[in-house]
Amino acid sequence: MKGNLLMIQGTSSGAGKSTTVMALCRIFSNMGYKVCPFKAQNMTSNFYDLKENNSVKEMARIQAVQAIAARVRPDIRMNPILLRPLRNNVSEIILGGLRNLCMSADKYYSNFVLQKGFPKVLQDVESLRKEFDLVLIEGAGSPAEINLSKYDIANMILAEKINSKVLLVADIERGGCFAAIVGTIKLLPIRQRKIVKGVIINKFLGEKSILNKAILSVEKMTNKRILGIIPKTRFDIPNEDSLDQKKSKSSYNKSYLDKQIENVAATFKKNIDMKYLLNIIKMNHDL
Repeated sequence: MKGNLLMIQGTSSGAGKSTTVMALCRIFSNMGYKVCPFKAQNMTSNFYDLKENNSVKEMARIQAVQAIAARVRPDIRMNPILLRPLRNNVSEIILGGLRNLCMSADKYYSNFVLQKGFPKVLQDVESLRKEFDLVLIEGAGSPAEINLSKYDIANMILAEKINSKVLLVADIERGGCFAAIVGTIKLLPIRQRKIVKGVIINKFLGEKSILNKAILSVEKMTNKRILGIIPKTRFDIPNEDSLDQKKSKSSYNKSYLDKQIENVAATFKKNIDMKYLLNIIKMNHDL
């Protein structure tokens, strides 16, 4: 029997997708499920070296942290495509953990991503589904980048292909949160809006009750449930990308990371409607 799927997409880069996947990995692991993270395509310079069959393969460091949150060994299948930015719109492509070639963005989209990248993505996610109860998939950037939508294998193209439900995360700290939620959903084709099953508001400071009127309006406009308001939480894990404002330490030990992960997971669990979430992914569990 194949494992269940849940994809976490965001209204923008830096909205909190990585943190949400990390927190959910630990929450579901604590509930006794065998769970793992997955990100089809990641652009970062923060790598994790994975020794495998007398060779070293590279995956995004944040997916390795998410694996620790899930209490499983980092696996190269969790990050099939890794893009390392080089210069002037050129990136090095790392496919299946192995350095492949360098390409400009236009060549990557026209000659690689759908032809070679996406088949590898589908192969790896299906392989993981055979071993895990739940695969938590992190999207990339925003699903509403309409100029790139036909190449966006990290978001809706993947969600539709594998029939994954989607949660949307929005960062309220930066401002424009409700406009970002409504705008993102309205820019999606109707068929894709249907698989968005809820919204999480992230990085909130203040009294939640002041959001009530706005939440009711947004839920009415989008027909999507806001199932969680996550307070801004201090924690220390490796950065994923350049939008992270804090500086990461050069190294982290597992014990330290575990404490950070547990803190974030506890905050998320306390502030998310877990019954609604479990219903979305058709998992029965007594809370």
